[in-house]
Amino acid sequence: MVIQRISRPWTAGRTLPICRAAAAIGRPVGGRTRCFHVAPVLMPPLIFGGLFVALWSWKCAMMVLFQNAIIYNPFLPPNARSMRIDEFSRECGGVQWREERIRSLDGTEIALCVSDMPASRTGAKKLVYILYFQGNGSSIPPRLPHLSWILRRAHDNDPSVTYTMVCLSYRGYWTSHDRPSEPGIDLDSQAALQWISQLHGSRAEGTDHKPTVVLWGQSIGCGFATNLAAKGKCPPNIKLDALVLETPFTCTRAMLQALYPQKWLPYQYLWPFLRNHLDSWTNLGMIAKRFKESPPGVYIVEAGKDELVPGDHGEKLQRRCELVGLPVERHRVRGALHNEAMVRATGKQALADSISTAAARAQHGD
Repeated sequence: MVIQRISRPWTAGRTLPICRAAAAIGRPVGGRTRCFHVAPVLMPPLIFGGLFVALWSWKCAMMVLFQNAIIYNPFLPPNARSMRIDEFSRECGGVQWREERIRSLDGTEIALCVSDMPASRTGAKKLVYILYFQGNGSSIPPRLPHLSWILRRAHDNDPSVTYTMVCLSYRGYWTSHDRPSEPGIDLDSQAALQWISQLHGSRAEGTDHKPTVVLWGQSIGCGFATNLAAKGKCPPNIKLDALVLETPFTCTRAMLQALYPQKWLPYQYLWPFLRNHLDSWTNLGMIAKRFKESPPGVYIVEAGKDELVPGDHGEKLQRRCELVGLPVERHRVRGALHNEAMVRATGKQALADSISTAAARAQHGD
């Protein structure tokens, strides 16, 4: 009887997988195939190391691709885009707000929240326009009660002034269309300033008197306020007199380093891929060069216990203003977190005093 050796069908005519892989990439040497061998003990570190690198690279790619959504958060809270002014009117202490619809410079439809606080004295001709730039997250309506308090207090400081506050709702926020981005919001800022110019033109026909214009930014809004002052076109019938910077930071790159200080994390090294710079540090130098004859005053209001912006950013911006020759004042709201500077009574008072001081200095300069 002859016993035949039957080969296993799953190995017949086949080499080991690692040899096949080596044969595919190696060259036969002396009629033999060069094989690569990985010790079993090295496989777990290689697998987990590869997974770590893959996750690391994926997180970096997501931060670069979706940086607009990460920075601006226009969808938080979930009902941010459906809020209405009348939902907060009872908390505004009698200050009336209205919604205006305008077109940005690229045709995008955006919304403004506008309130007028007329002078208490008859015949008063002092006009002050405040253009407000919100921080990221939420929308304008929830901020109206606090803005109303500050507007009333600024008016009480000098009842002879007529105040008009214009709150810009960035594209992608509240009822404004499109998606937020720094170039797009810069266009919105320019359109809002032009709208103020047209509004003033309709109110002050036949007079050459220029009103006081204050740009007030909160958090990322400080970047847009300084962008407009440094690079935007100022209509001939108005002039920029002051910037109020509430909880500002120097630039997005510095914030990236502050939020991710660990050297082994890749995120702070992604700054070459930033599309949103919000560089108030550089803008202040450009503002000083642009307004050499009558530099605008800068009023910095920072939170004493800011959990997001490092405590030295306000001080750095103050030193920057002093270096380039911009008049500057800095106020610190003790015990306030990042979003509480405008909520606490001392913060509200500091903001109101900054606005009324800017108006008084501008009128005195005229």
